[in-house]
Amino acid sequence: MRKLVGRSATTLLVTIALVVAVLPPVGATPARADGTGFTWPLAPRPHVLRAFDPPEHDWLPGHRGVDLAGVDGQNVLAAGEGTVVFAGTVAGKPVVSIDHPSGLRTTYEPVRAATSAGTRVGRGNVIGVLEAEHPGCDGACLHWGVRRGRDYLDPTVLVERAPVRLKPLTS
Repeated sequence: MRKLVGRSATTLLVTIALVVAVLPPVGATPARADGTGFTWPLAPRPHVLRAFDPPEHDWLPGHRGVDLAGVDGQNVLAAGEGTVVFAGTVAGKPVVSIDHPSGLRTTYEPVRAATSAGTRVGRGNVIGVLEAEHPGCDGACLHWGVRRGRDYLDPTVLVERAPVRLKPLTS
């Protein structure tokens, strides 16, 4: 019996040591396993006012991004490193779009650009200033979209931490 208890305690201690060794330090921005290395485009971490709600078909209405609470005049940050491919106006709204090495394109609106097409940006670099003109928002909010090719994706999956799940010890 003593041998079994000793073995279980050793297994538990080794498991705890391994978990602690791979966790990032408190306050650190974790690197994602897919290597995307994205962060929130507003700081501090914004509240999501309207979630991603893709349409069933491309031609139907939907919400192809997320709306993030912000303040008029707040700096908007590049969510990841990449190249600015557009900084201008679309349908009367100021927009900035960035192509990332991972094949993703992020889009930010309404953002008065502080950069121009062709500029390389790093994660967290200021790309512009938030303006208070996004439809459907009371006050200022940032519409943040992500797509791979023609497929729109939920931007929050780039920055939300996946829950850690441990397997139970077996006897």
